Amino acid sequence: MKHLLLAMFLSVALIGCSDESAPDKQTAADIRAGSVVAEKECKACHGLDGKGAAPGIPNLAGQRGRYIMAALQEYKEGKRVHAALRAIATDLSEDQTRGVAAFYASLAPVPAEKGAVFSPYENGKAVAAACAACHGANGNSKTAGTPNLAGQQPIYFVAATQEYLTGKRESAPMDPILRKLGKLDIESVALYFASQMPAQRSAPPAGNAAVGEPRTAVCGGCHGSHGVSTDAATPSLAGQDPQYLVHAIKGYRTTRKNDTMARVVADLSDQEINDIVAFYATQKSKPAEDGQNLLRDITDKCNRCHAGDINNRALAIPIINAQDKDYLVLALRAYRDGKRGNSLMHNMSVPYADSIIESIASYYASLPAK
Repeated sequence: MKHLLLAMFLSVALIGCSDESAPDKQTAADIRAGSVVAEKECKACHGLDGKGAAPGIPNLAGQRGRYIMAALQEYKEGKRVHAALRAIATDLSEDQTRGVAAFYASLAPVPAEKGAVFSPYENGKAVAAACAACHGANGNSKTAGTPNLAGQQPIYFVAATQEYLTGKRESAPMDPILRKLGKLDIESVALYFASQMPAQRSAPPAGNAAVGEPRTAVCGGCHGSHGVSTDAATPSLAGQDPQYLVHAIKGYRTTRKNDTMARVVADLSDQEINDIVAFYATQKSKPAEDGQNLLRDITDKCNRCHAGDINNRALAIPIINAQDKDYLVLALRAYRDGKRGNSLMHNMSVPYADSIIESIASYYASLPAK
């Protein structure tokens, strides 16, 4: 997905394969020494069986020893924020760090969590049922003055819902429905509608599309060629309901707050607006996203680092299969929000990213550790 978490990679820090002091090559005596450290410092949260004591605490059993060492070093250096872990990591000697990493790496992995994988697309489909009466099946409106939602850019959709809820846009009939929805639901329905095919629209009675086309030159810089936006935060105009477009354009003169749009539309006559709308309403649009294949597309990229031979412990990359779901959510949000630095983890900036993170986390938590 071009807008959604294109490469969910954790660190690919390489540590020399010939290093005989690696925690994955320790003797039984070293593992026993590590168990002493775990008993004193780690048991309260991670247990002696390596299972997190509460949601949000990672499972360490069967984790790569090198990754545990790398994580402890990041806590020690302040690259990860956790006061207690920083204090523990700072007090551990190098031998103790290797030992406790080897101890947890030696344990049998925790069984995968039971539960359905969260699908933003399917969740959005369920939420969208309440929208069909006004916006039409799959978001293709047949009611004059009601906007199409099919194929609409998802960031724009989420932002628009917030503007209705905060009063930045005039009150609308769907306001009561929106107020009942949580963040994940709004993000999900945005993805669902973004993934639908917009229907082709016939020419409206007002305006001349041929006359309007050259007037859209200034619009194309943001809204894309022929009104098909390539920016998830900028709405597509192609195939949009003409009455809604006229109302929206004129709204930037009064109730809608956008300095750029206000300048662009300020000098347009009503006839010029009708001509521009006639052009955009008749243009062919397309889905902005592919929500049905979203999880597959993302995890295909995640698996480039996190799948394959999990016994290749020369890599300081975590095993994420069967990991605690809440911990994975917290970790992915930390990368997105810049609380963990990693050049290979792309910044997940889309407003509905929490629903995507929920999906990824629930997927990997459900997989056996192998």
